[in-house]
Amino acid sequence: MTTERSRPGLQAGERDMLTGWLDFHREVLLWKCEGLTDEQLKRRSVPPSALSLLGLVRHMAEVERGWFRAVLLGEDVPDIYDRRDDSDVDFNGVDAADTAADFATFKAECDAARMAVAQAQDLDVLSVEASQRTGEKYSLRWILTHMIEEYARHNGHADMLRESIDGSAGDY
Repeated sequence: MTTERSRPGLQAGERDMLTGWLDFHREVLLWKCEGLTDEQLKRRSVPPSALSLLGLVRHMAEVERGWFRAVLLGEDVPDIYDRRDDSDVDFNGVDAADTAADFATFKAECDAARMAVAQAQDLDVLSVEASQRTGEKYSLRWILTHMIEEYARHNGHADMLRESIDGSAGDY
């Protein structure tokens, strides 16, 4: 299976542009993981880093859940991975992880995020939850922009991880 990566139109409206770029970056992460074994997906980068492709997928599932379901919608959703003993369990817990289940969780959280965005009237809709630092609520526009930034940064990590595994490199 080849993950399709489609870019938004060059003259798309703001909402289509932001959601299009976010979907593009979600697809890039899946593409960087494509065709690898469980062992390769769990392979760490360079010590002492705990980065792995599967760790990035797990982390981004948590980020999707946190921003769209917990912050934007105000849903009382638990963390996906038990953080009581390790706040970085999404990265550190890959050795015992069920790869297929983690990819299914990632896809489900992306779908839930898309539904949250679709029900918002416009990009000026404010989150239910406020920033712990400022007390201000986030606009959907801010959340979408932040998510694009988050994926862009981690997709750079994914590109380097993939290249270290099998030499595969490619532009987005």
